Amino acid sequence: MKSIVKLLLSFVAVVLFLLPAGSGNKAAASTPDGRIQDSVNILREMAKQKDASTMGELLAEAKGIAIFPSVIKAGLVFGGQYGEGLVLRRDPGAKKWYGPSFATVAGASWGLQIGAQSIALVLVITNERGLEGFKGNNVKLGGDLAVAAGPVGRRGELGTDYRLKASIYSYSMTKGLFAGLSLEGAAITVDKNANQVYWGTPTTAGTALNKRATGSKITPLINEIERIIRNAK
Repeated sequence: MKSIVKLLLSFVAVVLFLLPAGSGNKAAASTPDGRIQDSVNILREMAKQKDASTMGELLAEAKGIAIFPSVIKAGLVFGGQYGEGLVLRRDPGAKKWYGPSFATVAGASWGLQIGAQSIALVLVITNERGLEGFKGNNVKLGGDLAVAAGPVGRRGELGTDYRLKASIYSYSMTKGLFAGLSLEGAAITVDKNANQVYWGTPTTAGTALNKRATGSKITPLINEIERIIRNAK
């Protein structure tokens, strides 16, 4: 089974280089600075969607956010997905942000499938249990943490109990379509190399998520998230 998973991830890695990159620069996108800029771009695209206000409402009360600008999903009978992104922690009371800690998402699937696509993915972390999962080296979505497709649509159509029931709500966008996405079985792993490059020293996810998110590199992303929150009110 392990050999099959390795083969799937190798297949997805090849597809990463074959699919057109949304940012136009795959090498830059793999760097910490590139991931931050791609995250800004993706959030701006998501904010244009008519259903984005529900994501903003969740973010207003959330404990954090994970953004993966390009998750490649590929299949050739067996399938897999892989993406690189970052995690930020939020103090809802003080309205302060901490991080980033960089991470990867990967998973495998099987069945009749063929083809590949790139998906932008945002995970809204709604409680402390969900946040603790991202502070470790590896967490399995749906196994270690409850994850659900994020609600879309106008607030009045959703009822009163849609908020903060799962540890994580997921949102995705592909080819201009914005929707919730189920990620049962996907694993989030800390990207130690990217953390070291960004922070200048070996840094665990827990340590990174306790550092204030300040400075010219991360500020544009913080500002974009806060703009989505304000527009949801």
